Amino acid sequence: MNISYAVQKALRNRLIGAAAVTSFVPANSILDRNDRPAPDPSIIIGEDQVIDDGDMIDRSVSRIVSTLHVWKKESGLSGVKAIAAAVRDAIRQGRLALESGVKCIDCRVSDTRFLRDPDGETAHGVVTIETIVREVA
Repeated sequence: MNISYAVQKALRNRLIGAAAVTSFVPANSILDRNDRPAPDPSIIIGEDQVIDDGDMIDRSVSRIVSTLHVWKKESGLSGVKAIAAAVRDAIRQGRLALESGVKCIDCRVSDTRFLRDPDGETAHGVVTIETIVREVA
């Protein structure tokens, strides 16, 4: 079982199900893709890291660190900041619903950064989400 993919699917489902998020970014612009330009506005589901997070002898607990990239054509950063706030509110709504075999212990936004893209026209937000999961039989 690929636990990072299970978390990725659950994160996307949470975001597309959150009216506050989709009021800024249409559900069909919340994507897992690897090319630019990104749709405007968009949330691109980016990189993951899986870290053994437990002292459990069976190594059943992992921390998934997921990166979301928020893109919006704008001269400032207010739009990507509003989208990132909506993402944070959506994540705070409770544990993620994961597929069978994986249980969400905790999920939180641990870091948010805002950048100006070198193209001079695009704002970029980077949202880091940490999810602690336990693999169950």
